[in-house]
Amino acid sequence: MDRVNKDMTAVAALERDAELMLRVRAGDDSCFAILLEKHRGPLVHFLYRMVQNQAVAEELAQEAFLRVYRSRSTYEPTAKFTTWLFRIANHLALNWIRDGKNERGQESLDQATDDGQVRQVSDRQPTTEQQMIRNARMEEVRRAIQSLPEKQRSAVLMHKYEEMEYTQIAGVLECSESAVKSLLFRAYETLRSRLAHMA
Repeated sequence: MDRVNKDMTAVAALERDAELMLRVRAGDDSCFAILLEKHRGPLVHFLYRMVQNQAVAEELAQEAFLRVYRSRSTYEPTAKFTTWLFRIANHLALNWIRDGKNERGQESLDQATDDGQVRQVSDRQPTTEQQMIRNARMEEVRRAIQSLPEKQRSAVLMHKYEEMEYTQIAGVLECSESAVKSLLFRAYETLRSRLAHMA
């Protein structure tokens, strides 16, 4: 029953995003501010995991929202709003990486998001030694993910950290669901192999 309620809530949220974007298309800029407020945090977090640089992630998120706003007059709710938004962001991040502009930061995967929430569950009062080991492991996981091919890396970040469904990832990467499953399978096999010593 909880699953049904969760699904209904998700559908209502998606319809609300499309409705808000249609109102933006009609000239209601206040609705764009609502979409920006709602999706900025997750988008910046996704982009940070892609580019490993907080300032660049913020900049790319701003550019993604700017492109959405510029395209408002041609918006059609044929795909989920978040699929469209993350597709734009993914392209921007991959272009930034390909252009060789990536000055990699050393922040950890469990860095707090803009709203102060930590994405990873922290240990209860770890010792200094436990914290150092944990940080080293997180850095190793981050490097392993960063070394994946672009599409696999994007798919893993959306699936594992943004908790997106296969259909939405397929929409962002512009491929089939079966292609997403294949990408994820290969990526997780590679990660399992590279990080086997940590098990």
